[in-house]
Amino acid sequence: MSTPAAPRSLAEALRNRDDASLAALLRARPDLITPVPTDLTQLATRAGTRASVVRALERLDRFALQTAEALAVAADPAGYEELLGLMSGDGGDPAVAAALPRALATLREQALVWGGDDRLRLVRTARELLAPSPQHPSPTGLGPTVQEATAGMSPGRIQEIVTAVGLPSTHDSVSAVASLTALFGDRARMAALLAEASPESREVLDRLVWGPPYGQVTADPAPRLRWLLDRGLLLPTAPGTVVLPREVALHLRGGRAHRAVEPLPPALEVTAAHRPQVVDATAAGQAYTALATVEELLKDWDEGGPTVLRAGGLSVRDLKRTAVALDVSEPVAAFWVELAYAAGLLASDGEADERYAATPAYDEWLELPAAERWAQLAQSWLTATRTAGVVGGRDAKERTLSALGPGLDRSAAPEVRHRVLSLLAGLPEGASPSAESVLARLRWERPLRGPQQNDDLRGRLATWALSEAEMLGVTGRGALSAHGRALLGAPAPAPAPKDTEPAQEGPGDKLPVHHVPLVVEPLTPTEQATASATAGRLLAPLLPEPLDHVLLQADLTAVAPGPLKRPLADMLDVLADVESKGGATVYRFTPGSVRRALDAGRTATDLHAFLSAHSRTPVPQPLTYLIDDVARKHGHLRVGAASAYVRCDDDTMLNEIMADKRAAALRLRRLAPTVLATQADPATLLDGLRAMGFAPAAESAEGDVLITRADAHRTPPRTAPEPVPDGPPTPDATLLAAAIRAIRAGDLASTAPRKQTPSTSPTGDLPRTTPAETLATMQAAVLTGEALWIGYVNAEGAASQRVIAPIRVEGGFVTAYDHTADEVRTYPLHRVTGVAELADD
Repeated sequence: MSTPAAPRSLAEALRNRDDASLAALLRARPDLITPVPTDLTQLATRAGTRASVVRALERLDRFALQTAEALAVAADPAGYEELLGLMSGDGGDPAVAAALPRALATLREQALVWGGDDRLRLVRTARELLAPSPQHPSPTGLGPTVQEATAGMSPGRIQEIVTAVGLPSTHDSVSAVASLTALFGDRARMAALLAEASPESREVLDRLVWGPPYGQVTADPAPRLRWLLDRGLLLPTAPGTVVLPREVALHLRGGRAHRAVEPLPPALEVTAAHRPQVVDATAAGQAYTALATVEELLKDWDEGGPTVLRAGGLSVRDLKRTAVALDVSEPVAAFWVELAYAAGLLASDGEADERYAATPAYDEWLELPAAERWAQLAQSWLTATRTAGVVGGRDAKERTLSALGPGLDRSAAPEVRHRVLSLLAGLPEGASPSAESVLARLRWERPLRGPQQNDDLRGRLATWALSEAEMLGVTGRGALSAHGRALLGAPAPAPAPKDTEPAQEGPGDKLPVHHVPLVVEPLTPTEQATASATAGRLLAPLLPEPLDHVLLQADLTAVAPGPLKRPLADMLDVLADVESKGGATVYRFTPGSVRRALDAGRTATDLHAFLSAHSRTPVPQPLTYLIDDVARKHGHLRVGAASAYVRCDDDTMLNEIMADKRAAALRLRRLAPTVLATQADPATLLDGLRAMGFAPAAESAEGDVLITRADAHRTPPRTAPEPVPDGPPTPDATLLAAAIRAIRAGDLASTAPRKQTPSTSPTGDLPRTTPAETLATMQAAVLTGEALWIGYVNAEGAASQRVIAPIRVEGGFVTAYDHTADEVRTYPLHRVTGVAELADD
């Protein structure tokens, strides 16, 4: 059986792959399929473009990237043994030898490397990006080769170096450079040469060996430098600049391309171990607090929240006010605001005086059971690209980034959150890792390159993900909860061995945990819905049951010993003010809060009945007196629009108002014994009189009392913000199968052998024929049943080549079976640029 010939190009290497291998490539590099390439040659060309290669390199783990960097400084092509030597050095490294096949397979799968083990070739664009150059130093710290460094050197100077190292002179520079390269690559001869160097000269080499390989020299170098320059151990690259040749550096390094090779990911360091029940209970408590915080936020904005800045978002002052209202720090307040926005519960109302308010979806959300409400919040957090952590920072134009404003999307955020939780899911139940070890693991999986080294965005995203997951109740005490694992779609942890002691509560020994990395694939929308429902079912039994009662106390307070049922909580929010929160909520009744309930249309009788029905203790007499007293005064004064007026049947009360110094700001004047008027608007007049201790009621133009119900201001229907994708989405199995079928068919059309005619060229360009020749060839093919190769231009002007079997030619159209598309199609003849017959074989 004959061995297939070695591929001569990346396109040929892709052509030799099976469909599963092509699917793996397109899944790893989805940008290659947007749009679908016409054939494998176009796929190979696209895989070698700079933008695509940069994106692929950024998604390699540290060891795979180090392997690519080693290939960039190796010969082209390089053998597997040469690559192994660059990775493990002359002494070898069993861990590197065991991990190298996996890294090489990753590079091959992603079409960054092609060829057999005896002729490994790094894609040219990747070599240009990773190979050393003065403008872009290599991460390996290596410099140019002897051949590259001596490219501009005079032949006489090269011969002087050859003679100085004891090599015979040659007749040309090419052979001289080759003999010098061979010397520097020979371990024994190089050791003998360096043995002659002085300690000072060796010290110079030691400073340059791990990079950067460039140094500065004066016009009259010191003897230690002169000795190195004379023997080519340092080569000049520019006036005053010298470089350590790559071959010399590799000898000094013992053959290693990198100072530190990391074939294995760093282990996670467990800092504490908790019982799973404790983790789940702690996370459930945080989940309940999260729900209460979001409700409190949006309830505070019921009558219209802060105004929207002209550039969009919350002002710094409004964010501070929100933080004070929620009793949290400003960054935490920004997180809750952004979470409500991501879940579609909060938006701008679109009015002329644009404000933020709850959406109609918020009312629907409130009707859901608590566990389902949490699952909706957690799922929104997991998939959102808006990142609250950057609030307060600066954008590219040095503008401050505000909460709910533009510029907060970070496309990598969902992937980082998902990966952080996956790492936690791979630990034993109840294990809490250190944040430093999680960040080290993520940096190994996606090492920083180029400009990213100055801005570790993934590291910051991971840090925020850990703290946000704890606040949201996805984790408890730093460990992943059972409902958090279900939300992620991760499999249930394997049961512990019978001879293993149960996890103890408290700090761990900070020992690294070596485990098989858990890879949890992102979920489809259907799978996400299922995972959210499962997470809600697991959380529901852990949440406290809502109560239908409070404990009234004689100091005009009510204590809610737990969460309250929705109607009771809503009514208490109107009738009383929240004084303190925690395990139990304390409400305080004040004249203002009772008046608020009366303004909402309640009567004193309604309030007495409500308190009697929902209190486990007798209604205290002071509270009864407070309600009756406020109700007796409520509505005795009537305020309407003049700009505004006050009327009262009791002119004594109006005299009291006019005599009060606090009424001076209202500028009241008497129109009649029972009527006062002012230029202030009714709302200002109402607030002023209430501040003076009165209980006025607003009335309409007809004289009817206006009831201020507790109905909240809502925005028109709004959709949640769409996540900003990090590049093209990963194609699903159906799209992959269709794309591969189209690429294979297009490749068959482009590589099918053709008969040589005057209209075809040996280079395989599209055929060019006259309309008469095209028509005649088409008609002949209909009679013979032969397939044809055609050039075709579609309505958008895109040219392509196809293999068709004509069935019918009439009316200026040809109907044919298109082998490229694997279906019967009709083509206008005027769009066919040329036609050629396929070869018989």
